[in-house]
Amino acid sequence: MRKGQNPAKFVKDVAKPERITVALLNYIPFLSGFYAETLDVLKVSLESMHKDAGLPFDLMVFDNGSCAEVRDFLVKEKEEGRIQYLILSEKNMGKGGAWNVMLAGAPGEIIAYTDSDVLFSPKWLSRSVEILETFPNVGMVTARPFRTPPEFYESTLKWARENAKLEDGQFIPWETFLEFNLSLGQTEEENRKVYAETRDWRITMSLRGAERRSNLPANEETASQQALAATSEIVAMAGASHWQFTAYKSTLQQFLPFDMDKPMGQVRQLDKRMNDAGLLRLMVSDPLAMNMSNTLGYLRWELKERGKRKVGLGKRVLEVGVVKKILLAVYNKIFNWYYS
Repeated sequence: MRKGQNPAKFVKDVAKPERITVALLNYIPFLSGFYAETLDVLKVSLESMHKDAGLPFDLMVFDNGSCAEVRDFLVKEKEEGRIQYLILSEKNMGKGGAWNVMLAGAPGEIIAYTDSDVLFSPKWLSRSVEILETFPNVGMVTARPFRTPPEFYESTLKWARENAKLEDGQFIPWETFLEFNLSLGQTEEENRKVYAETRDWRITMSLRGAERRSNLPANEETASQQALAATSEIVAMAGASHWQFTAYKSTLQQFLPFDMDKPMGQVRQLDKRMNDAGLLRLMVSDPLAMNMSNTLGYLRWELKERGKRKVGLGKRVLEVGVVKKILLAVYNKIFNWYYS
């Protein structure tokens, strides 16, 4: 039998979520080997995300079965108010399984998804939302220009040819192009050929032709919508990617659920589905997000010129092609023994 009345009955107001939810997916199973620096990478990512994003947001973190040290860190961040929603999965559900929970459950009207190894620059969020709210029929916006497979933005080019100014050329500077590809483990030599043989697509749209998603009166528009009134055109690059993107939640729900039978390697399903649906896949025109991968080496590279480093004999031997190939094959075999 009940005793007394539930005090919640007398609460007059409840907190409302921010319009934007930043949704971060994390997986750090242990803190050694490949994952030795990944907790530090996560901390840097969270710090950069909050530093002058340009718009307010709530942060949702989905932890995909990380080790105890990482879970303890995330719980502390939640208790101290830097994470608004924290989901701790007992097991690794893979990226598809995590997306099914995150993209359906995030409370915001807009979801800014990110992997846990992304370094953000000031205004990364406001610039992404600006493009999202200005171009029509946008599927996703990534906060960095880089060269993505053309087959995933065919619908974007088709729309741009008919509705905007479309230009092709080398609009991404070589240094910006190389910076990102080096973070993927590629070499400078192989990228020179790729850079010379590929191109970028720049889309410029007059705001007179822009279709806004909001029908609010001017005094109730978002800050990004108000800022657009002072400009005459907006520029975006064709392409986007699943590692970091901003999208309307209602748009993302069209593509749920994701049925991926591997933890990684199938995430381009989202890229392909959006293109097939005729949605625009766009990027901001300058780099506001950077992949750090599994180390803080990118930050160290920024602070010290790469060409002036003194590399020891042992390091040079490890970089020899045949040696590197053999050692990575052995590492991969050991990793599979433990975790497959």
